[in-house]
Amino acid sequence: QVQLVESGGGLVQAGGSLTLSCLASGRPLYNYGMAWFRQVPGQEHEFVAGVEWSGRHTEYADSVKGRFTVSRDNSKMTMYLQMNSLKPEDTAVYYCGADRDSGWPRAWTEVDYWGQGTQVTVSL
Repeated sequence: QVQLVESGGGLVQAGGSLTLSCLASGRPLYNYGMAWFRQVPGQEHEFVAGVEWSGRHTEYADSVKGRFTVSRDNSKMTMYLQMNSLKPEDTAVYYCGADRDSGWPRAWTEVDYWGQGTQVTVSL
């Protein structure tokens, strides 16, 4: 029903910036809360940032507050994650997820749709 594709990851030095995009196809996402998660090998999916359907309300994990900004453009069916001041501990595969039943998903188990992920690697 909804397909999500993440892009924009890559290799960046500590202190640098990347902007991730999550492009949706299928049904419009105007009524879906969305969020970014990240995962390192052997670990659970970690909540990074969430945004409700209008884009006016957001939430961030403590580890990324002040450094990451989540936004969405429903006309483009796209959610973004602007990542600044990147640290090596930000290295992970980043996934976007959508949840119709809440403001935004805060746990991976709440995610109804997700993409293939995009790798972010932050080097020293």
